[in-house]
Amino acid sequence: MTLLVTSATGANGAGYGKVLAFADDGKPIGVFGDDPRIADPRGLGIEPVDRLLFVNSGSNRILALDRNGVVVRASRAVEGLNPGGGNFGPDGRYYVGLRGERTIMAFARQLDGEGEYVLPPQVVPFPRGFAFAPDGTLFVASGIGPGGEGDNTILAFDSDRRMLPSWKVRDPELSPLDLTIAPGGNIVVSSEHPFGAADAVATIREYDRTDGHLVRVLVPRNDVGFQKPRGLRFGPQDRLYCVTQDEVVAFDFATGKCLGAVVKLPGLNGQAVIFFPQGVNRQQGETQ
Repeated sequence: MTLLVTSATGANGAGYGKVLAFADDGKPIGVFGDDPRIADPRGLGIEPVDRLLFVNSGSNRILALDRNGVVVRASRAVEGLNPGGGNFGPDGRYYVGLRGERTIMAFARQLDGEGEYVLPPQVVPFPRGFAFAPDGTLFVASGIGPGGEGDNTILAFDSDRRMLPSWKVRDPELSPLDLTIAPGGNIVVSSEHPFGAADAVATIREYDRTDGHLVRVLVPRNDVGFQKPRGLRFGPQDRLYCVTQDEVVAFDFATGKCLGAVVKLPGLNGQAVIFFPQGVNRQQGETQ
């Protein structure tokens, strides 16, 4: 298994603008996929049938890559798509957060058709990650956008995509940047509060699946920078990985203990992280 990270460019800071691969020991392997359609990448997902890596590209496309980084499927360019995070849903479709439209769109895994809105446009002021619970409930983090617009909350929608008013987060120290589902079903969020502030406090926050109350807060070690914590993924041994501005940080989720940085790369500007069985073509170049 190789650790893949999307390194974004764009308005929120200079990164590499590529999908980067790292070995188990954190050593940079190189760029994963040199297709020019991979630009300012954001979300990642692994397609469960053919085990392809889906990449949300700033070229307003969704791309599917094989284990060698070759694009084998591609959506058409969708004007204004502006994709953020991505996850596969219980129906096998690939779901994408739309930063401009402030909603979520689903694509067939073959990427051969039009996307479908699964929530109304502008459903939240600024989407900051989403995930599906095992029972099909869709949890959507609503945070603050680059222009300061937005709010700080998490919404829950049932399988018919009706909002669940009984599920409510009351946490004044929450400003979500990504969201995932823990092995036990609880909701886990990376947070930077106040968003964008020089003295912002960055944490991982866990909320109860049944009613949204705060269960615990995971904090980084003192030797970890943990600035701008973005993408969250669970990896082997139920470890939780969070990609940040300059690092990928691991936590032992069972104990809540921070295990430190498994990747250190200044200017990483990471947006999403995932484990993927693949063979990087080292001729694509080493990451310095």
